[in-house]
Amino acid sequence: MKPIPFLRPNVVKCELYLKYLLQIDENRIYSNYGPLNDTFEERILQEFFEGEGAVSTVNNATIGLMLAISESMRPNGRYALMPSFTFSATPLAAVWCGLEPYFIDIHEDEWSMNVDILEDTLKKLGDQVAVVVPYATFGTCIDLTYYNDLQKKGIPVVVDAAASFGARDTYGHFGKGFLGSIIYSFHATKGFGIGEGGLVYSGDQTLISNVRQAGNFGYKESKESTLKGLNSKLSEYMAAIGLATLDVFEQKVESRKQIKKWYLEQMDKWNLFEKGWRVQNCSGELVTQLLSVLSPQGENHQIIDHLGKQGIETRCYFSPPCHRQKQFSSSNQSTMYMTECISDRIISLPFWEEIDREHVKQIVKALANTLHRGE
Repeated sequence: MKPIPFLRPNVVKCELYLKYLLQIDENRIYSNYGPLNDTFEERILQEFFEGEGAVSTVNNATIGLMLAISESMRPNGRYALMPSFTFSATPLAAVWCGLEPYFIDIHEDEWSMNVDILEDTLKKLGDQVAVVVPYATFGTCIDLTYYNDLQKKGIPVVVDAAASFGARDTYGHFGKGFLGSIIYSFHATKGFGIGEGGLVYSGDQTLISNVRQAGNFGYKESKESTLKGLNSKLSEYMAAIGLATLDVFEQKVESRKQIKKWYLEQMDKWNLFEKGWRVQNCSGELVTQLLSVLSPQGENHQIIDHLGKQGIETRCYFSPPCHRQKQFSSSNQSTMYMTECISDRIISLPFWEEIDREHVKQIVKALANTLHRGE
């Protein structure tokens, strides 16, 4: 039996971005917010955000988080409030900005930060809160109403929406008009993958202007650094791949929708939902990066090992959650009951654009047989 890999990134082939590479050869501009990057940003702003707000590309989403936190956080604050059920880049970005992560438990169904616990923590910590960093878990469209209200009250919000680019809710593209900042990842494994890169968006154009300046060593009009800066600029080569990806993005979205549909059909066919398996309760129309499921009794690592012996490669995002990782083990936290429960049960299944229905049937059948073994 041929092994089934967990991910097989499918960045657009060179023939699709060759015409953009030729422009680089002609322009001889390779970075520093060049003409292809400008076109890439303008297309994103118009095609996805209907011209509302502003965007700035970054060379990776972690740098985008660092810049957005640095330009947003309250200067005398100590803590960055965030879920522990997230990728380690989220708390690491806060640490690099001189802040301490403070972990908040998550909701049972959508796996995003529990706003009731967050609200209680905000009241308890008061001015010690420097920034709130929600995670749009696995690309879902979390409700930003509460976070917009926080922003209006003077509590900065930076949303880690790594896998949410292209997702849509009732207001349009996820995040459109949001007064804080939202960071999307363009890593090769994401639905909109260009190899490496990212985007910072905000409905506040001044905030994006500051992020952009800070991402160019703090320079504005002269070679004088006036902000705490670094180098976050996206190369023209990545912008070329980005433009070519925009040209075919709808095809990628549709293929990912179909794969998720196959999975849900097969899980229903094998009665897995009746037997206690669960999937994330997602909001909006997503560009699915991967499909994570919850096993009925936990023991996800044992199930992953069993699937691996059958040639099916899986992962468990995010297990361990951040508060159980050495780097963050001393961080403050709320109760972590739901985070612990979900992280012990979660299994992320193979998901890539060229996976076919037979692969999906094989994977779900193996899940069903794994359950039977434990009965």
